Amino acid sequence: MEVFVRAYQDSDGDGIGDLRGLTRRLDYLKSLGVSALWLMPVTASADHDHGYATTDFRAIEPQYGTLDDFDTLIREAHRRGIGIVMDYVVNHASYQFPPFQQALKDPSSPWRSWFVWNPDPGPGWDIWGKYPWYDADTLPWTWTGELKDLPRPKPGQPNVYFGTFGPHMPDFNLRNPVVWRYHEDSLRFWLNRGLDGFRLDAVPHMIENSAKDWNDQPESRVLTKQLQDLIKSYPGRYVVCEATAEPAAYGAPEVCGAAFAFNLQYEIMKAAQGDAAAVAKVSAYYAQMAPTMATFLHNHDSFAGQRVWDQLKGDEARYRLAAASYLLLPGTPFVYYGEEIGQAGSAGSGDDPLRSPMSWTASNRGAEGFSSGTPFRPLALNRSEHNAQSQQLQADSLFHFYQRLIQLRRDSAALTRGRYEAAQVQGQVWSFQRVQGDERVLVAVNYGDEAATVSLQQLPPRARAVPSLPRQASAWQADTAGHATLALPPLSVRVYRLLTR
Repeated sequence: MEVFVRAYQDSDGDGIGDLRGLTRRLDYLKSLGVSALWLMPVTASADHDHGYATTDFRAIEPQYGTLDDFDTLIREAHRRGIGIVMDYVVNHASYQFPPFQQALKDPSSPWRSWFVWNPDPGPGWDIWGKYPWYDADTLPWTWTGELKDLPRPKPGQPNVYFGTFGPHMPDFNLRNPVVWRYHEDSLRFWLNRGLDGFRLDAVPHMIENSAKDWNDQPESRVLTKQLQDLIKSYPGRYVVCEATAEPAAYGAPEVCGAAFAFNLQYEIMKAAQGDAAAVAKVSAYYAQMAPTMATFLHNHDSFAGQRVWDQLKGDEARYRLAAASYLLLPGTPFVYYGEEIGQAGSAGSGDDPLRSPMSWTASNRGAEGFSSGTPFRPLALNRSEHNAQSQQLQADSLFHFYQRLIQLRRDSAALTRGRYEAAQVQGQVWSFQRVQGDERVLVAVNYGDEAATVSLQQLPPRARAVPSLPRQASAWQADTAGHATLALPPLSVRVYRLLTR
């Protein structure tokens, strides 16, 4: 599960989530079936929000707590069988990062070589509609308008630096071996405290060669492999990379070993709304996807999609289909905090609605809510009904559906790491088998508004189908040729164990 600590649980009444608050909620996460948490950045940062503008790579964000709080979280999570993975930002730092400030004050400082400078970068640069070079002497980090409208540096200025993500986050010079060792030592700092791994942020942007060749350069892939090797030199550690343009390439063993399956989520959401073409695309994606890829429905960035509730306009039946379309499939699924209760976004624009406080109760205030103080951001718009407290009390809630899917997955080697086989797409109906050793599971999904009958092929001859989801579904048996006909209600998912003995 991906967790935004700032938005999860406040323990001290300041309206900001923290590590002690997250530790308090570990039993809830265990009851859901979560086996690991990916924490958005918890290191000290200057942005007072998402945490990607790092000011100290070996310290905890003061608003979140202390290193002792972090150690306690690790210990208590491990006691419950939950691993902890955290974001690490290798590409850039905050403009307030002390080495960057020293580099600005003294051009002869050794810190100068930690960053990327060019007094005349020239024309042709365009990263997501903005010019990525900034004149520090004009204090570009104070600019409040659109970055595309920020005046470009005048030629010949001595303090022009590069920032992929904007003037407030200067890029590191990762060609400098001293900088690289700094990051390696920072990773070891956290691994030595018992951290279970990392999500590496924006790795395709580590190296830029020119205005044309700035994204996903060969050198970035080489550096990513070095990070993977370091992290996995610690037994049992995990690493996953963010690489939006070429996720499959970065998920390969020779690069990161695992990466988020960007773009799959768009097709899953279309399929959940009955788009037959998208159903076929989702099936085809899983047929070629490496099993180490990380799957999701959305995350903390708006470009990846708004919250599921908002995308599906509160249609819970289709919400369940979307959940089944990744929790029962290959890959490592990442649920976004609040997704399991159908949490909507909050009022606001951009990324803010995605990053609102977790809805614990109807009011989400007081001892049992997110905070006893004033929350740092507006609360979710549907918290009165879709909150953890009420969802746990309703037997047929989204929470219990997610809990059941996660339990099915954890109890089944076939659903956890099995092959994806015998896939069939018939319009809005998708069926497939997951196979591991002698275990075989059949999943069938009807994304349509009407009942459907699907002709199943490639079943083991005379296999008995025993229902797992829902348990009250009828059992049936394949014929001697491995064929069967299955009736599916509208907007439904069925899971069966296929027994041959």
